[in-house]
Amino acid sequence: MAEPVFKRLALLGVGLIGSSVARIAMERGDIAGEIVANARTQATLDRVMELGIAHRVELDPAKAVEGADCVMLCAPVGAYAALAEAIAPYLMPGAVLTDVGSTKQSVIRDVGPLVPEGVHFVPAHPMAGTEHSGPDAGFSTLFQGRWTLVVPIPGTDEAANEKVCELWRRCGSMIEIMEPAHHDRVVAIVSHLPHLIAFTICGTADDLEDESRQQVLRFAAAGFRDFTRIAASDPAMWRDVFLNNREALLEMLARFMEDAQAMARAVRWGDPSYIEESIKRGRKIRRSLIELKQA
Repeated sequence: MAEPVFKRLALLGVGLIGSSVARIAMERGDIAGEIVANARTQATLDRVMELGIAHRVELDPAKAVEGADCVMLCAPVGAYAALAEAIAPYLMPGAVLTDVGSTKQSVIRDVGPLVPEGVHFVPAHPMAGTEHSGPDAGFSTLFQGRWTLVVPIPGTDEAANEKVCELWRRCGSMIEIMEPAHHDRVVAIVSHLPHLIAFTICGTADDLEDESRQQVLRFAAAGFRDFTRIAASDPAMWRDVFLNNREALLEMLARFMEDAQAMARAVRWGDPSYIEESIKRGRKIRRSLIELKQA
């Protein structure tokens, strides 16, 4: 077996992503020699120990990070600033601080100034997930064949960047290095906007008169069911994502609304060629995803 990338990995948050990393690390043994888990409640930590996905649990994040040469923030991005402030004095010199947040400019803004001298901050974002949350939601194949976007900060130690990349490779990920603003625009269209639309469509259905709403639920077709799966995602996490990627999300939403208005005009005025061309573009995107094994 290869040498572990880190001696001690502290996971601050053990939801879907954190508990999946924990499971993989415990199974493989070459990601970290020791896994320490931290969560907001003792009940969650008790469950982590029942599941056997960490060597040790700590309710106090400051205690969780002591002696850890890698600390991974796995909480909702809105909690990062408070977490970073709580752990900063206890981070070991030379440690790597990383994260799994879905926004990167806000993470660098909130966490970067609090990182002590001698600690290496390497933001990252595994592009994998389901609508489930909590320590029971994780599984060890979550990142297989999925991308992790690593967003190094200029001047960060290259060895620290490479260690974070290697951690994610051993989790099964493919790695892409990306600049923060570009990252936020890309995920706004491929992840954040689809979630916003799904939440909104389900809200529209919920606002229907009672009889119509019951029929919508009873006769839900595959398209609507797909939206409800996305809309079942964790509310706190997605609230923080939307608010922390506000500019990029609003830009992509405006572009989408322009395209939706164009489609509405085509339907209203009976323009079959525009409608058909739009559908063909969607089919082309789907084929490309299948070819890239990301479907």
